[in-house]
Amino acid sequence: MTTTPQAARRASPRKRRPATPAAPDPAAGLMPQAEPVRLLNSDGTPLPPRADYPEPPVEALREMYRRMIVGRRFDAQATALTKQGRLAVYPSSRGQEACQVGGVLALRDDDWVFPTYRESMALTARGIDPVEVLTLLRGDWHCGYDSAARRTAPQCTPLATQCVHAAGLAYGESYQGRDTVALVYIGDGATSEGDFHEGVNFAAVFKAPVVYFVQNNRYAISVPLSRQTAAPSLAYKGVGYGVPSEQVDGNDPVAVLAVLNRAVAHARAGKGPYLVEAHTYRMEPHTNADDQTRYRDADEVEAWRDRDPIARLETYLRARDVLDDAAVAEIAEQAEAYAARLRERMNAQPTVDPLSLFEHVYAQPTAQLVEQREQVRAELAAAQEEDA
Repeated sequence: MTTTPQAARRASPRKRRPATPAAPDPAAGLMPQAEPVRLLNSDGTPLPPRADYPEPPVEALREMYRRMIVGRRFDAQATALTKQGRLAVYPSSRGQEACQVGGVLALRDDDWVFPTYRESMALTARGIDPVEVLTLLRGDWHCGYDSAARRTAPQCTPLATQCVHAAGLAYGESYQGRDTVALVYIGDGATSEGDFHEGVNFAAVFKAPVVYFVQNNRYAISVPLSRQTAAPSLAYKGVGYGVPSEQVDGNDPVAVLAVLNRAVAHARAGKGPYLVEAHTYRMEPHTNADDQTRYRDADEVEAWRDRDPIARLETYLRARDVLDDAAVAEIAEQAEAYAARLRERMNAQPTVDPLSLFEHVYAQPTAQLVEQREQVRAELAAAQEEDA
């Protein structure tokens, strides 16, 4: 029987073409985990250890607890000072203690912090004089502390502008061969601003060692997160710029410090910026001038009380036998003494020179500024003559 060429081809095994290699995933190494990183349950009991986020040393966690206790007491005292007329305004960070203190503890003293107006607790945790921290909110001065000496930028009232400042400073430090890291505190509302995108993009392109730390407390003043973004998480915003990102339970102090330690180490190693989103909640109004009942109900606020970061960490440290009743009482006494000293110093009326208003506005005063200063000087002189 003669086999035709067509039949022979059908009978012979067909050679398969080699599989086309899969294109590399452009988001590999950038995507945050689907669920926020968590190392403690809400009741303070530990979850199984994770190789990707090792638990910080217990000594660091005990210090974190101490600073959180002092920070919360400071926050309560500052809130009371607004009611007494000693502060013009105060944005509380009660409920966000793990983020406020964790961001500071993840840094070295020679690193830089770029805060928002809500980071008063973080600045006191960094060791800045609380009266100097509150000077801006008191209306006495442009910034109450020496930014260069404290390696801490002035508290930023315009949303997200510090994102650009941090990128520039961090790039400059890196360019000069220093391994300085800049950590930027921002709220969820700031991620809707152009400065946030410009800052993150610049940092990514030039591999500036910046950690963008987003405290997602659910509200941009009164606007809920659902009206700000359709993204599954704010952490995903970093992916579009080629920035590795992560999300963390912002009321889990152990997880916050573990995630920030990794983010800071990434930036310090010359790998560029890192974005961390902490899921947390602001327990108090936006400021003392805010009516929170207009945009959120009491049940929502009450539900977040069960996730208190301080109670969570205290339970964990007690179980580790590094915290007991005596230590808790001693730390509480330290916090009360801290608040008492602040109250006493803030009750003293400051001596303010009206002409100081024109200092440190420009390195070289403009003609308009000089003219305004002389007008104020003339008015003061005229007032003195009338009193005489």
